[in-house]
Amino acid sequence: MEIGNRIKSLRLKRGYSQNMLADIAGISQTHLRRVELGQADITVGHLELICDALGISLQQFFETEDASSEAQAVFSALSTKQQETLLAFLKTVK
Repeated sequence: MEIGNRIKSLRLKRGYSQNMLADIAGISQTHLRRVELGQADITVGHLELICDALGISLQQFFETEDASSEAQAVFSALSTKQQETLLAFLKTVK
């Protein structure tokens, strides 16, 4: 996963411009632009600020749609009874 591309994708999903995200996160717009272009690295601290500004956790940042699709495929492969049992169990875990 390219961090810059992931930031850009999440930023665009939220409808944020680079300037808006940089302002909300409290980082330089120039640095954000360079990270998105793959021209600069990002610290964990700055990535946490960006995630906060996007309203997501670091874990969510690194989750991919591939993982979600894979989980959906596994769930779909279960029988109806197995799906119901799994959902009942998941409702008890919080």
